[in-house]
Amino acid sequence: MSKMKTPVDEMTREEYQKLRGELEHLKTVERNDISEKIRVARGFGDLSENSEYDEAKNDQARLEARISRLEERLKNAQVVDNISTDTVTVGTKVVLLDMEFNEKTEYRIASSGSGDDSDNVVTVDSPVGQAIMGHAVGETVDVKTPNGQIYQMKILEIGK
Repeated sequence: MSKMKTPVDEMTREEYQKLRGELEHLKTVERNDISEKIRVARGFGDLSENSEYDEAKNDQARLEARISRLEERLKNAQVVDNISTDTVTVGTKVVLLDMEFNEKTEYRIASSGSGDDSDNVVTVDSPVGQAIMGHAVGETVDVKTPNGQIYQMKILEIGK
């Protein structure tokens, strides 16, 4: 029986520190808050009909699931310190030209599931991220959207 290799999750040092901070906050502050909610809800009496208790227990389950996912990501993290600007990689900033509309946009490339939902952040597992990863300045790539449309983008600049 062969063992499946756990995929490495490449991320910048900034992303790694952000996840570590979130994990620490969840394990300390959030866990304590939920424990207090459960304690207070228990004081309301009969647990079989206690919606506050049920809600607090559900919050606790969601919190523990998030903690588990963060611990797994951090365990499999590979911090990318030496970011090359030869090709598009995690941590680079990329200027792309939408060939159809002749519009330039700058994006920062983030790791899969980085949780950064800023406007100009693209994750490696997004359609744009998948299309441009590993490509160099001057190359034109086809980006396939989830609905099947294909559009072309040209890589104009790669920086840090």
